[in-house]
Amino acid sequence: MFRRVLIFGAVLLFANVSHSQNATVAPSASPSLEQRVADLEAYINNGARGSDSTDAKTGSNISGSGPGHNGWMMTASALVLFMTLPGLALFYGGLVRQKNVLSVLAQCLGIAGLVAILWWAVGYSLVFSRGSPFIGGLKFAFLHGVDAQPNGDYSFWVSQNIFAMYQLMFAIITPALIIGAVAERIRFAAVLVFVGVWMFVVYFPLAHMVWGIDGLMNGVWNSHAKITAIDFAGGTVVHMSSGWSALVLCALLGPRLGFRKEIMAPHSMVLCMVGAGMLWVGWYGFNAGSALGADGIAANAFTTTTLATAIASFTWAMLEYVLRGKASVLGFCSGAVAVDPTGAVLIGVAAGIVPFFACTKLKSWFHYDDALDTFGVHAVGGTLGAFLTGIFATSHVNSNLTVAAAKRGLDNTLGLGLFPLEQLKAIGITIALAVVATTIIGALVKTFIGLRIAPEIERQGLDINEHGEEGYIVSG
Repeated sequence: MFRRVLIFGAVLLFANVSHSQNATVAPSASPSLEQRVADLEAYINNGARGSDSTDAKTGSNISGSGPGHNGWMMTASALVLFMTLPGLALFYGGLVRQKNVLSVLAQCLGIAGLVAILWWAVGYSLVFSRGSPFIGGLKFAFLHGVDAQPNGDYSFWVSQNIFAMYQLMFAIITPALIIGAVAERIRFAAVLVFVGVWMFVVYFPLAHMVWGIDGLMNGVWNSHAKITAIDFAGGTVVHMSSGWSALVLCALLGPRLGFRKEIMAPHSMVLCMVGAGMLWVGWYGFNAGSALGADGIAANAFTTTTLATAIASFTWAMLEYVLRGKASVLGFCSGAVAVDPTGAVLIGVAAGIVPFFACTKLKSWFHYDDALDTFGVHAVGGTLGAFLTGIFATSHVNSNLTVAAAKRGLDNTLGLGLFPLEQLKAIGITIALAVVATTIIGALVKTFIGLRIAPEIERQGLDINEHGEEGYIVSG
């Protein structure tokens, strides 16, 4: 009896607070006590309340977003932005030579501002509004109608404006990853023009196909998806699209002056390590935040992020120790950012070994100048992670996978290779789109405004010539 009184009191308190925050939403009929308790349970379980169904006869006194889930998603959004600014900027900045450190920071800042504007104008709408299997519509253009009310297509308890900001952070870091492959030789203007076009041709369509409610490859939420692939936190959309695009763009640019002839060692392993640590911390928002709520799925993602990242970092450094006699700080850092954490220990080991050989052997065999190993880490690691997701993903951990498994008449409780064929289809489409589109966009930018800086500027450094500043001023 006492427990019922406590639950009833919690329902009334939560309902009154939520109702005052969302006074514009009026239920069609007053919910019963049982419905109120069920709504509270739905909030705790991060599920749909009764009024969220299309044929609901009564409304809900808890009609808006949930404070706990919203609070976590705001935190996760800040963590994902933290990965780019300053995490990725410092990581990349430490890896380049001293004369080019500011150019990397400026490129990260420029991309963040440009993508945010595009996202506000049409980007969010093209990705997350309903449209075709390939691209969304313009319902949310200029964030029209994107307010504190949840968008039930993606979350029942997270405000749509918070959801939009969370997804913006993914959109920012994806093109920022590409600059690692073309560092120290690409024009700042070329970066902005390329990224602006690339977002419309590659990122927005691909993100809609994979994450959009009616997307071609959204095997989790779209029951009509032609390809029932799964991408929990951006293996295809973020890592593969940026990594494969980076390979094409660095080939179009050509190698840096002195490549394979001069030592081009990182100028500051301290900055590199600090940036890598920030990326690791940001991963918790990137992966656990992708659950879109503070629930058990987020808790599992938080755990596997820790294990997989730690194991990948350790594996990479130990391979260096065995093969070269030294375990470098750069090795630890590279391993930490190479993982697509969805299968913890086994994926962590694979994500340490495979990208290690891609960065140390593949590049030397084919002589492409992927300056900061964007292709080796993100394209190779992301492709590996996308495939292994189909091997190890299980509805025992993520109950949302039940939809994808049921569509194919499967009982996905063990996660023993039920999705690899679907993942391979998604991998193929992602690679084809990224490679073909980047080839065309890069060629056009090269023709009309030029991709590469002049040789004399490259020798002197981008900082002083492109930005009129120096990263370090030593007096005396």
